[in-house]
Amino acid sequence: MTTSHQPQDRYKAVWLIFFMLGLGTLLPWNFFMTATQYFTNRLDMSQNMSLVTAEVSKDIQASAAPTVPLRKWNSLSAIFNNVMTLCAMLPLLFFTCLNSFLHQRIPQSVRILGSLVAILLVFLTTAILVKVQLDALPFFIITMLKITLINSFGAILQGSLFGLAGLLPASYTAPIMSGQGLAGFFASMAMICAIASGSGLSESAFGYFITACAVIILTIICYLGLPRLEFYRYYQQLKLEGPGEQETKLDLISKDPSTTSRSPEEHPRAGNEESRVSAPNSQPTNKSHSIKTILKNISVLALSVCFIFTITIGLFPAVTVEVKSSIAGNSTWERYFIPVSCFLNFNVFDLLGRILTAVFMWPGKDSRWLPGLVLARLVFLPLLLLCNVQPRQYLPVVFKHDAWFIVFVAAFAFSNGYLASLCMCFGPKKVKPVEAETAGAIMAFFLCLGLALGAVFSFLFRAIV
Repeated sequence: MTTSHQPQDRYKAVWLIFFMLGLGTLLPWNFFMTATQYFTNRLDMSQNMSLVTAEVSKDIQASAAPTVPLRKWNSLSAIFNNVMTLCAMLPLLFFTCLNSFLHQRIPQSVRILGSLVAILLVFLTTAILVKVQLDALPFFIITMLKITLINSFGAILQGSLFGLAGLLPASYTAPIMSGQGLAGFFASMAMICAIASGSGLSESAFGYFITACAVIILTIICYLGLPRLEFYRYYQQLKLEGPGEQETKLDLISKDPSTTSRSPEEHPRAGNEESRVSAPNSQPTNKSHSIKTILKNISVLALSVCFIFTITIGLFPAVTVEVKSSIAGNSTWERYFIPVSCFLNFNVFDLLGRILTAVFMWPGKDSRWLPGLVLARLVFLPLLLLCNVQPRQYLPVVFKHDAWFIVFVAAFAFSNGYLASLCMCFGPKKVKPVEAETAGAIMAFFLCLGLALGAVFSFLFRAIV
């Protein structure tokens, strides 16, 4: 049987590499978001223009510097988060969609390695620009261009990784999701450490960007080592040849050379040769229908993962970051309340939910419980909106104490990590092995669609408070 010949993932090397690839996918962007205060602060500073004008003429500095440029910087700072969201979500959605339909025309290694190298170059540029003085408008434009590039290549990278994991057993999508969860945890810890150390925003941001560069380099090294592992090569070959031919090859390899010449062994081989010849001829006829067939098979899981992230991004961080502590007063807890109870709390339990799918996967991919649990997450809308979100106009505060908020965010994050990981793991397993990569890429598109819809609904959720 085929299972007797399947190679083992020694030392969980492939699992660890996929975990590292998941970490490398989101850690750079998480560090970029963590440094948002650095970007807005730099836009607010009038120091750049005033230093230049001071050397030209003190009179020009006194008359011109405090007026129009300062107002321009303030306006750029005010719209930074909104424009950043648009520059992040629109390319993410567009290029994930593009990757879902065009991934078969571009080699996998080009998509993954090319995206990693491009993201590395963007972060190296960002780290260098921390030490370079720029006027507000050029700095704003360059920053938005970098955000667009990071999310464009990140979309291709993420879609390709989920497609790649779709070729392997279902449990190998879990490490990508777990790695992405760990990325958020690292970013939260970096934010807390920066507050505790009292270091300047520029120094903290430079540390974020250099750390992101190191992680991307390590991710590239891990990906380059992946084809050397027998376990990975086996499933790659299985995609190209199909289970029947792979089984025959393994049988022939495992047998003594003198026994391979027996006639009973040649009949299956001949049949497999025929299938190899006929496969290319039959593939084009099914190609036009394959996308529709795949979408039909994975539609429930795809819509589920989209719904999960619509609810999650709609509330976190747009609403949750506005919650105020009711017990902090003037204590240190006031400074740490949001970094700890919101960001760290969310990322820890989100990570735990993602990790749990590596050892426990319930409900099954065909169970009605799965979409039912996904829809049940709607309960977090009233629970979090009725916390101590400030300022507010319409809804009363029902859950004022900090403990309520911490418990709700923990449950909210755990359900997000666990259910999203289940959907992403099961999606490629609802189709044939040869369609698994396409199914993984489509699932990644619906994940990004959920992120984009969540960003849109976040304005509505915040407004109704």
